[in-house]
Amino acid sequence: MAPQQDAGAGAEAERPGFAGHYRLERRLGSGGMGVVHLARSTSGLKLAVKVVHAEYANDPEFRGRFRQEVAAARRVSGAFTASVVDADPEAERPWMATLYIPGPTLADEVKRNGPLDSSQLRRLMAGLAEALRDIHRVGVVHRDLKPSNVLLSEDGPKVIDFGISRPKDSELRTETGKLIGTPPFMAPEQFRRPREVGPAADIFALGSVLVHAATGRGPFDSDSPYVVAYQVVHDEPDLTGVPDELSDLVRRCLAKEPEERPTPDELMAGLRAVAASYDTRVFIPGQRIADEPDSGTRPRPERAPEKPAPEKPAARRRPAVGRMLVSGAALAAVVAGTVAAVQLGDTAPPERPATHTAAAFAGWTSEPLSATAVMPQCAVASDAVLCAHGGTVSALRPSDGKVLWRHETGAEVDRTPVISGGTVVPYGGGTELTALDTVSGRTVWERTVPEGVEVRSTGALVVLSDGDGTMTGVDGATGATVWERTVPGESEVTDVTVFGASDPVVVTSPSHDGGRTQVTALDPGDGEVRWQDRMEGTLTPVAADGDAVHFVSTDPQSPRTDALVRHAPGSGTTTRYTLPVPRYDVVATGRGKVVHVMAQGGSLEAFDLRTRDRLWTLETGLTRASAPVSDGRHVFLSAPDGRLLAVDAGSGRLVGQTSPRLGAGDRVVASLPAPVLAGDRVYASAPDGTVFAVDADDPASW
Repeated sequence: MAPQQDAGAGAEAERPGFAGHYRLERRLGSGGMGVVHLARSTSGLKLAVKVVHAEYANDPEFRGRFRQEVAAARRVSGAFTASVVDADPEAERPWMATLYIPGPTLADEVKRNGPLDSSQLRRLMAGLAEALRDIHRVGVVHRDLKPSNVLLSEDGPKVIDFGISRPKDSELRTETGKLIGTPPFMAPEQFRRPREVGPAADIFALGSVLVHAATGRGPFDSDSPYVVAYQVVHDEPDLTGVPDELSDLVRRCLAKEPEERPTPDELMAGLRAVAASYDTRVFIPGQRIADEPDSGTRPRPERAPEKPAPEKPAARRRPAVGRMLVSGAALAAVVAGTVAAVQLGDTAPPERPATHTAAAFAGWTSEPLSATAVMPQCAVASDAVLCAHGGTVSALRPSDGKVLWRHETGAEVDRTPVISGGTVVPYGGGTELTALDTVSGRTVWERTVPEGVEVRSTGALVVLSDGDGTMTGVDGATGATVWERTVPGESEVTDVTVFGASDPVVVTSPSHDGGRTQVTALDPGDGEVRWQDRMEGTLTPVAADGDAVHFVSTDPQSPRTDALVRHAPGSGTTTRYTLPVPRYDVVATGRGKVVHVMAQGGSLEAFDLRTRDRLWTLETGLTRASAPVSDGRHVFLSAPDGRLLAVDAGSGRLVGQTSPRLGAGDRVVASLPAPVLAGDRVYASAPDGTVFAVDADDPASW
């Protein structure tokens, strides 16, 4: 969604007062599909709301494309796009609301202040490469990346407007004989075979956007979109004015054949090779000149003083060519192309210099435990760090990370091993449960269990749940049954959560329609029911606070979390806190009265459910992260590139992070184990297969 103010003719005549329950305050811009308005949520959050033109509202094909735009935007909402807050594609006037992002478009910035300098171009290329990787990794191809669809926000470029994007698995296909896109930024294959356009087309567009940012024009230039189309397919790009250190990368992006173009990760590697110390500070747009009249656009921060950039050739005039929908027969002379694939990954900012102090724990990094893209899942005993990776469990010495012993489980262990009574239980499915001595690795006891049993630990007991309502407490040291109970009122247990040794074992069973959840709290010592209640919504327990339990409430039909719930059965009170903005794919944990919520797209938030206050929020810049864990002073979380991040628990400020540990080939992992706290240390794992330990007291020294 473009942020610029646009008060063209007829603007107010088409402006509705509301989109859903959002009051539209003023018009921000207009495009071929709709008008974008500034609005606010009930809590005062600024939103950009796109409302489709009235003339298209009754067009079934258009509604299909708008539904697709909403779906695509939701799939990629994150650090590099405008997160979708709400939408109604079925409304009389379909609309979509995203977070409002302050900052001009790249098109406006170049028009107002001229081409960018070399350092700004490097940051722009890096940011767009990260954005495209984020978009492509969820199976979406944008297909219309251009300067007006790039917002220059204070924390980096954001890619917007997924109006003609297409998920790879979409049923909606481009109409035969028609081309959709903006000619100066379309790839050759978009003219050749528009129905078969893949991720590499966005890389071509990135190259064209970089040329525009560097020169004020495109690599192919003409007053006629048909001439531009011919040039894109047949001519070499004009890179005059592109800085020498970037011209090779840009030229590779503009290769005629998709398979010859770099992937987003290869672009990032190329940028690192260009300058190992290239400046990754965010792009800050230039200040509007003093005598420019105020058009009502959003305020723009000043540009930091920089050395004068080398003089660039005068920009040639380029016609304002909009998104094109033309007859394919007019371009029959072009030939067919192929499609390239895109690698996945998460790129990190440059490593900070170490600032260790003499008294600080120096930390350690183990040898790689796994040769595949798996982050070891670890738990900590008094005498070892026990890590499951694939079909192996390894014990590491806590002082230096040296491997003490290994055990082949015979099954793929895809969860954190359970530690209880001096043993570790690495369960990966099947009907055999084996407990190993944490010191020697020898087998202590074995037990036959129902296939697929859930295994948890609470103090000296291992708690088993077989899914049909039967719960069993097992002595972790001997394997003997201590108690066995059937959860009353339920024949199917959905989830079992264990917090501390003295906290109840919480069993949850949502109704089939997701409208209510039965919550049962069992005493960990004897399995007796402490309390049982039926509560509104689909609830997942995330923390215990004395006699209270905290939950996240999730839409049963989607991964959308809209509320947090605190239930205190002793006092008979249930507090429901509606989130200011619904969050997707939430992972949450708590410490005491505070719940920390990490959502898709990188938002980390802290909530006090006793006072119903949001304490702070931090945009981490991560596409996803592990569940957060806290020792009361800091909140720790793991990133997909192997970084461990530390956030001040009081202020929500990032106070430390380790260097990336991606390993060869920039691996991408499916799951992100949470870090583990033990005393004054934090243990975490990385995609390169290593496990590492750092000082929990001094994140600034990492």
